[in-house]
Amino acid sequence: MTTRDTMELKEEAIRSHYAAALGLLTGFDHAPRLGTASAAPQAEASPGIGTRPRFRSTTPGLVTRSTARPGGVRLMERIGALGDGLVTPLQAQAMGALRRALAIALAMGESFAQATALAELKKANLEARLPEPRRAEFSDLLAAEALIVLHAFGNATAFLLAPHLGETSVEIGTVDEILTDNAPLALQGALWELDQDIARHATDEPRLIATLAAFAEALMIRIAARAETTPATAPYAGASWRIEADGLTLSGFAPARAAKGSTLTMQFKKPTEVVGNHIAKYQAMRLAKMLMAYDFDRKLNPFAELGGFIFTFMGDGKPGTGKTTLIQMMAGLLHGYCQTAGYPFRYQNFSIDQIDSYQGKSGQNAKAFITNIIDPAVIAFGTIDDIDQIAGKRGDRQSSAGQQEVTAVFMEAFAGANTVVRGNCTFGMFSNFPENVDDALRQRAGARFLVDGPQSREDYIDILSLLLGKNHTIPLGDHDLFAAQEIKRAVAASFESHARPQEEGLVKVWDQTARDLGPLDTIAKLGAYLKAIQQADDRFTGRAIKNITDAVKVRAMDFELPDEWMDQPDLFLFKPYDDKLAMIRSLMTPITVDMVVQEINRYADSEFRYADKSDEVAIAGMVRDMGRMEAAKRRFVEGRG
Repeated sequence: MTTRDTMELKEEAIRSHYAAALGLLTGFDHAPRLGTASAAPQAEASPGIGTRPRFRSTTPGLVTRSTARPGGVRLMERIGALGDGLVTPLQAQAMGALRRALAIALAMGESFAQATALAELKKANLEARLPEPRRAEFSDLLAAEALIVLHAFGNATAFLLAPHLGETSVEIGTVDEILTDNAPLALQGALWELDQDIARHATDEPRLIATLAAFAEALMIRIAARAETTPATAPYAGASWRIEADGLTLSGFAPARAAKGSTLTMQFKKPTEVVGNHIAKYQAMRLAKMLMAYDFDRKLNPFAELGGFIFTFMGDGKPGTGKTTLIQMMAGLLHGYCQTAGYPFRYQNFSIDQIDSYQGKSGQNAKAFITNIIDPAVIAFGTIDDIDQIAGKRGDRQSSAGQQEVTAVFMEAFAGANTVVRGNCTFGMFSNFPENVDDALRQRAGARFLVDGPQSREDYIDILSLLLGKNHTIPLGDHDLFAAQEIKRAVAASFESHARPQEEGLVKVWDQTARDLGPLDTIAKLGAYLKAIQQADDRFTGRAIKNITDAVKVRAMDFELPDEWMDQPDLFLFKPYDDKLAMIRSLMTPITVDMVVQEINRYADSEFRYADKSDEVAIAGMVRDMGRMEAAKRRFVEGRG
């Protein structure tokens, strides 16, 4: 990643633009050139023309005249009209955020002008001494300043409004009135379109804040795309500025994110309420504590540095085996830990309703989901439930374009060239039919959680007692309630069960390797076993080896961070990064042959299970197609006869 020398955008420079910013919010007239006026009744439009003089271009002839009639834009009146005549605290927050964002944007434009030749050229233009050879350069720099000011306005608005966002969302489409003649006119065009969006969408206060935030995000996306083809913006794109009073850092055309957690309404589950699924439950509990080791100052997790962090995992199992319960348990643990430590926690699920028929929109939704979860300012947990329905297999003619877009975004995000694993977030993919997930995407799941639900007689007794509750007098009988759910004993037994493979195809490979090499007690023999697996299933690639070794490193950290470290943050969470790293190192255990064998078998079992199901589904489909073809031939022949 590029290291930036962050400069300070001084508070006095920002406040010097408060009057101009307030003037833009109070009122101005604007004739739209690119945008389309709202179909809302004229009575609802911002009335009148502002009392402050209109900003005009410093370059004669740059502004293209429009035949559209100028309309009055009074954003303060527009926002105030949503209430009952008195400005509410939330409306005041919105107005204050807009004024602050406009002032920051104008100060940012001024800083850009001073750092380039633009300030000198502006002065020369006002004094009518601008040399003819430099007019093209002047126009380019004015356009660059306009784009910078617009992006800074959108960036600051989104950041300042983030703490006030609720669950309401608004779709506003693209921002069209992007004018690059000069910075003041650019802001007028953007505010005119914002006024139109408020008139169309902001029917109440929650929708007002959602509309402002949606507009800011759409504006940033549009400006960032334009800036890529505007070379004069390069000095801004490669630098960053810090606004200390707001805790805001403007890093070129990258969106700043406020450290805001999400409001969770799900019903959390305690670990004792998860019956069976011993390995999945154990790893989810450990992963929740691993995430809490993240250091917000260093922007890194010691577990990520040591190689034992699970960035992506896949939970698969039959319907009704407890995948949703596992999500509720892990989210509940993280939510509780973060509340105790005072950390922002964010949970989000990417669901099927975010697959859109509009070209490119599904990919945008997936990218926004990824960006929201990987935000280094929060602890985050992202889930993709029923991923076999959401992400399409490449080459599958039944997959929609939206599903293909989502697959591409997830593959790049989970193990792409630009993927950075900081250790502040994890992604869980869940499916009843993992064999229907694209092979390359499935292999990007670094860990596999087999969610097979209750298995033993004791499991079924435990889950029956748990779900019946307390409102009965039925005796328990000869049973030690929840003893089988004692996590360490259950997990040890589960891992030991993988000392030998369980899938029929893998058992044949295991038996043949054992006959040829004897016990797998050296790296050479283990490598030969891996090669034999690859020969049996060519989908078992180098990525599979990486996932297995990552799982082995997790096993080397086969310890659970003490509960008191979570309950009393000063004992661990609030310690400096190097101290946390040393504390974790002291708990690590050596890697053993048994660990490696068990993880090879556990991972390979899952791949053979997926492959067998995938092949069986494909064969069954071909058999159905062949049957229909034969029936069609018979009907055709009989019809001709």
